[in-house]
Amino acid sequence: MEEILERKIKYNLDTVDYSCRVLELGNRRITLFHVIETPFTMTTSDDEITIPRGSYTVAYYWEDRPYNLYFWRSRNGDYLGAYFNIVKNTKIVPGMVSFEDLIVDVLVFPDGRYTVLDEDELPISLELFEGGAVKESLQALISEIDVIMEEVKREAAGVYRHKAFLPYLV
Repeated sequence: MEEILERKIKYNLDTVDYSCRVLELGNRRITLFHVIETPFTMTTSDDEITIPRGSYTVAYYWEDRPYNLYFWRSRNGDYLGAYFNIVKNTKIVPGMVSFEDLIVDVLVFPDGRYTVLDEDELPISLELFEGGAVKESLQALISEIDVIMEEVKREAAGVYRHKAFLPYLV
């Protein structure tokens, strides 16, 4: 698999880069693979998801959608959860995919429940932030989240089945 850089541009303009592998490059979309080197836990008021070292992400980016998606699986292939970033200006160019993170995220639990994260970090209300575009993007995502997750789970059982990634999980 070809290597590529994922560049996240935070709202404060800090950047975070990750080295990934290209799984699929399509028309205005790309799917990447990344092994988690540093474990992390995402906590909500009701629950948490831990992504251990050695697990991996199948990440989806679209130039024409206001979000991207990380689909997390354990080293054994178990589905751990998913995470949507609300974004703008996703660009796919040779050697790099970049996007501007718009703070608000959606965490999806393995049982299908989801929660909106980081609204409290917005500099102004969700209704006014980015001229209302983030609220609109969030509402559109939530209205289709079940359909998106079903499609991604089908791909995880098919073209992106766990067995295909075993050589990269050393």
